[in-house]
Amino acid sequence: MKNLTIKNLTEVCSGIYHGPENIMDREVSSITTDSRKIEKDSLFVPIVGERVDAHRFIEDVMSKGALVTLSERELKNADFPYIQINSSLQAVKDIAEFYLKQLQIPVVGITGSVGKTSTKEVIASVLKEKYRTLKTQGNFNNELGLPLTVFRLREEDQIAVLEMGISDFGEMSRLTKIARPDTCVITNIGTCHLENLGDRDGVLKAKTEIFKCMNPEGHIVLNGDDDKLASVSEYNGIKPVFFGLDENRDVYADHIESKGLKGVACRIHLGEAVFDVLVPTPGIHMVYNALAAAAVGRIYGLTTEEIKKGIESLETIRGRFKMIETDKFLVVDDCYNANPMSMKASLDVLHDGEGRRVAILGDMGELGENEIALHEEVGTHAAQCGIDACICVGELSAHMAEAARKADPDFEVIYEESREALLEHLKDLVQKGDTILVKASHFMKFEEVVEALEKM
Repeated sequence: MKNLTIKNLTEVCSGIYHGPENIMDREVSSITTDSRKIEKDSLFVPIVGERVDAHRFIEDVMSKGALVTLSERELKNADFPYIQINSSLQAVKDIAEFYLKQLQIPVVGITGSVGKTSTKEVIASVLKEKYRTLKTQGNFNNELGLPLTVFRLREEDQIAVLEMGISDFGEMSRLTKIARPDTCVITNIGTCHLENLGDRDGVLKAKTEIFKCMNPEGHIVLNGDDDKLASVSEYNGIKPVFFGLDENRDVYADHIESKGLKGVACRIHLGEAVFDVLVPTPGIHMVYNALAAAAVGRIYGLTTEEIKKGIESLETIRGRFKMIETDKFLVVDDCYNANPMSMKASLDVLHDGEGRRVAILGDMGELGENEIALHEEVGTHAAQCGIDACICVGELSAHMAEAARKADPDFEVIYEESREALLEHLKDLVQKGDTILVKASHFMKFEEVVEALEKM
């Protein structure tokens, strides 16, 4: 890994090196916090977690060929090289910041309340048409996950697309210090993490911290149809590129036509260029994601043909509106996470499904003092959006079920107290030919529901 010698690692971490001096100019081959993924000449970073203190694995990983390890404590009688530091987590962030500077490749940083991951996927799909592109995988978007994503970069990579997720003030400042994005993309300002951020104005303040350490000659790409983001006129002289459905936006879409669960067609206006495209994932929110990707593609010099091809070649990922066809159902696996905005968007897409359209919805977390009202809001929307049935699961979702029944007494509403209760009764609640949306916050573990439906 470029310039990640033991000597530089020690300096970057403000650490104390213990070991032979003659290996200090050797570079580590990789960096991992997982003792099971040790490679020859790698650096091991032992994280102290809630359940496991990874320092206990140090001797084992060194015996497997690691070049050096970090340690938050002095290792007496150690017969291997190690760097003693104060905090493994802080060291990981410091190393990631240093390493990304060594590579000097453009970084696209993406944040927002809803749609970060799907927007990241479309942007990466577009950019790969011209560049060797590395993107965030899974949920590696926090203060540990972002550095681990950075460590996957190699000198041959040409651009990085990094998702950045937060739940409190100050987190984004720490993330952007690592990533130092050349291009900042914000999808929207919604009602996520309100228990920490208070209201949408708080969310806006926390998300726009992404600008603090960005390239002063970089670009800002914002959803101009979001009332909060539309209020951002400039940042340190950088004027945002706005995307949306309004023709006054810098990048906009019209002629929008749903193709059911096969996707959504639209016409994208990109400056003077205009092109038709089929976004292969359904929902109006995907048009917004495609617009963000088109804006970023233009910034990095892609042709309209390359942008169109990148959008149309998008592949969905499990847990993020992934279509799974079984012998009995079409399952829409959208169970990775949920908030009121994304719940309602997914319900609107379910409306376009074939057969009996059933939503299996679970509790949404981190909504603060308005959590009951926000669950009721989703329940009302479920009853009014034109689907056939809603199965509400969890303590908070009892309010969702009650609101749905109140909004339309004839609408089929089923309530289950827990995921376990749902799984026990699931085969009696669904029918062959159903299109089934599965969505809840991650802690509900609704991937088990998707797996159960796949096995029926």
